[in-house]
Amino acid sequence: MLKDSKAFSGFSVNDTAKAKEFYGQILGLEVKNEAMGGLISLQLTGENYIIIYPKPNHVPATFTILNFPVNDVEKTVDELTARGVKFIVYNEENFKTNEKGIFTAGGPTIAWFKDPAGNILSVIEQKN
Repeated sequence: MLKDSKAFSGFSVNDTAKAKEFYGQILGLEVKNEAMGGLISLQLTGENYIIIYPKPNHVPATFTILNFPVNDVEKTVDELTARGVKFIVYNEENFKTNEKGIFTAGGPTIAWFKDPAGNILSVIEQKN
């Protein structure tokens, strides 16, 4: 029934102007203003997009809401850090990242960061 539907995802933020600046200028994504209700959308590769909507009582997600596959996590972390992105450094007993916030202890190489609304995003290494 829905297999041919062009599904898309969405998430909330508390300030769409800050989100538009972060996703557009810092991350370098194409951001579009949508016609209804102060929505913005992130145009991703191909026809994929994600809706970002304002929510006055926004609570940041406690899980990763968006993963960006990249060829080289360390290089991407360095570039985004230079643009002001702060990566999360985990130092828990069973879960540690290095000083840059990169996890390399099993599974794919990955690093997490937050958007201005506190939502968790990641860059994850995907070799072509």
